[in-house]
Amino acid sequence: MNVKKTITIFGSSLPKEGDKEFEIAYQLGSLLAKNNFNICTGGYRGIMHAASKGASENGTEAIGITVDLWGAVPSEYLTKEIKCDSLFERITKLIETGDGYIILKGGTGTLLELSAVWELMNKKLIRSKPIVCHSSMWKEIVSIMDKQIEHEKRTAGLVESIDNVEEIVEYLKSRIISF
Repeated sequence: MNVKKTITIFGSSLPKEGDKEFEIAYQLGSLLAKNNFNICTGGYRGIMHAASKGASENGTEAIGITVDLWGAVPSEYLTKEIKCDSLFERITKLIETGDGYIILKGGTGTLLELSAVWELMNKKLIRSKPIVCHSSMWKEIVSIMDKQIEHEKRTAGLVESIDNVEEIVEYLKSRIISF
């Protein structure tokens, strides 16, 4: 039996339909579904909603890991919701659920999520999985951090920066064979 792998997508809750970031997330959700991946997000609006919509409209699972801190309503495109009691439990579950990660534009919450998964891999507390950042903002941050990581004689190069949706999916397909 071939079990679908799951890609966790992190990003802002602010983009709305018609915004570039929303459309990129929707394309990723759609393309990941068409390439036999499930997706996992934080389950609410913005990038989370767009990716879930793209995935569920293309016949794959759209998992939402939610926490009721803001009174937000989960995306109607979720096919499964996992409720958490705290923000840190939510981040842990988002990381545990993913076989790979895509980081889209976002703010400090997205930075926290990227940092958490990156640090867990850097310290070998979880096995290595592909992490892909999309946008020039993340590319700059990743470059700066990789220099510091090299200086500390730790494993650099754990995070890829790719700006093309199709290339992101191809990269994930090449890295997530079966483990």
